[in-house]
Order: sequence, then structure tokens, then C-alpha cells
Amino acid sequence: MRPRDAAYIVVGFWAVAIVVFGVVERLVDPTTFDNVWLGMWWGIQTVTTVGYGDVVPGTTWGKVIASFLMLGGLSILALVTGAITSGFVARAEADRRAAGEDPVMRRLDEVTTQLEAIKMHLARLERGSDAGR
Repeated sequence: MRPRDAAYIVVGFWAVAIVVFGVVERLVDPTTFDNVWLGMWWGIQTVTTVGYGDVVPGTTWGKVIASFLMLGGLSILALVTGAITSGFVARAEADRRAAGEDPVMRRLDEVTTQLEAIKMHLARLERGSDAGR
């Protein structure tokens, strides 16, 4: 998956999570979250791991829901980091291969050269044994 595609998926997931968890938090804890927009503001803070602390769930169920959003936010952050790193590694690998610096390819070339030499030596041996018959 390309890093750009991964970014679109992450942004989409975060947008949905912010709306859904903001609405659910409003339904579960209406005294703390007196409107949906406040719930979504809290969702943005939580999913991005900023957590200003200006709005905090007050009920047990609100805290349970918050813990799921926190874990989800951290998981998505880890996925984003992995996707970005993977993109950098893939680009560096492609650059190394293009420059002929790939150690695996260099070793493959060496083995291929050795195999060709063995084939030629074997062919000479076979010709020599055929001549003696």
C-alpha cells in the first residue's frame, strides 16, 4: 500500500471515529458533554493523543468509551508511523538497486558468474572424455 493511500485511510478513520465517539460520548454523559460539538472536540483531542483536559468524561461508561478511543488513536498512530517508515525504506532500497549497490544482487551476479564457469569447465571435460572413446 502506498503511503498516500494509507494516509487517506487514516484520515477517514479518524474523521469517522471523532464523529461516532463524540456522539456516543454525548449520549452516555450528557451532563459533561452538553452538545455533540463538544463531544467531537473531545474526540479530536483524544484520537490525536493531545488531550488538553478541558473536557473529560465524568461517568464510568464515558471513561470506558474514552479508553477505546485512546487505544484506537494510538494504534492508528503506530500504523501511520509504520506506513511512512515503510515508504522511506522502499525508496532507499529502490535507489540502492538502481545504483547497483544491492548486496543480494551483487552476490547473485557472483554466483551466476561462477555457475557459468562451472558449466564451461564441465563442457570441456565432457568433450575430452568423448575424444578418448
